[in-house]
Amino acid sequence: MTKIILLISLCISLFANDKAHQFAPSSDCKECHPKIYEEFLSSMHGNSTIQKDPIHRSVWELQKEQTKTQRYACGKCHTPAANDLDKMLTKDGKVMPQADNQTHQEGISCAYCHRIESIELHKQSNTNIISKDEKKYFGNLKQHIDSPYHGIISEGNEHMKNGNVCIGCHSHKMNKHNLNVCSTNIDNELDGANCVSCHMPKVDGTVSNLYETKQHTFHGFAGSHSHSDMLSKYVNISLLRQIDNFIVNIDNQTSHSLLLHPLRTGVLKVNIKRGDKTIAMEPKLFVRVLGKDGKPAMPWVADKVIKNTMITANEKRSIKYDFKIQTSDIVDVTLGWYLVAPKALEKLGLKDEDVATKFTVFKKESYKF
Repeated sequence: MTKIILLISLCISLFANDKAHQFAPSSDCKECHPKIYEEFLSSMHGNSTIQKDPIHRSVWELQKEQTKTQRYACGKCHTPAANDLDKMLTKDGKVMPQADNQTHQEGISCAYCHRIESIELHKQSNTNIISKDEKKYFGNLKQHIDSPYHGIISEGNEHMKNGNVCIGCHSHKMNKHNLNVCSTNIDNELDGANCVSCHMPKVDGTVSNLYETKQHTFHGFAGSHSHSDMLSKYVNISLLRQIDNFIVNIDNQTSHSLLLHPLRTGVLKVNIKRGDKTIAMEPKLFVRVLGKDGKPAMPWVADKVIKNTMITANEKRSIKYDFKIQTSDIVDVTLGWYLVAPKALEKLGLKDEDVATKFTVFKKESYKF
């Protein structure tokens, strides 16, 4: 009996976000929400598929090759609006994302997110429960807007209000070795931290052509891939000059680590300009390396964290430099990251991909003495 209950529980976890196969295409939203639609098109939500995201494609192709998998398990969060998602997630379904299937290319569509009714908590990963009513959309507007295309319920959905609508996919992901490979909320609790207020801030422009507003919620989804400047205010950098050395302080005021995905590498660069000369300090790296048998390994193989120097939630990290700053020196401090750790580029076949090799400047400060 216990085995039967467990099997039923696993099935619910796998397919609960597939109760609705029909989602309005995001292009339908353009007529009334042109600004929001434009933001969405350039976002990682709009480009989450293997055809549009070269990093995801490379990781998936390597995983498929190494594990001989016959199902696209990533589809649960990367192509949730697919009309055949159930087959994608079934071991013998043998359905992979297709470039000519429009529902596969919707990515994490507008309709999908706005029909999330509730969230089920599971050990391996959480699951979004979708409203079966194709015209029932949830939002967080304070005022109600009548639409000729869909109904919208601004009140009554706690997950839209507190921002936890995101943690159906962005909370955690456990691999088969019971290792949490990518975690925003490591305790697997809805603690009220508002993902939306930080990653979807209010920006100028009306929410809809049907009802004029001064601002709307940003749908470009600020993050490590794009619009990271919107998040820089949550991390502060300061410099303390001492007699024979100096200290750079990084204050991470967010409720999660500076970078979440194990492929990411954070970098602190410090350069001292002294007259016509530039003195470069050794870069400091912030990483969370997964591994097996003491060696770095891909997330699906790893069974432990073998190195973790990532700046964690609410951490104040101090980095000391044994270098004496002189009068008239200018110290430039830059905090940024690579979306793919340089050591993993060759294995993933990403050495020629700009998005993987580019150094993203997150925050830069300059100090003159």
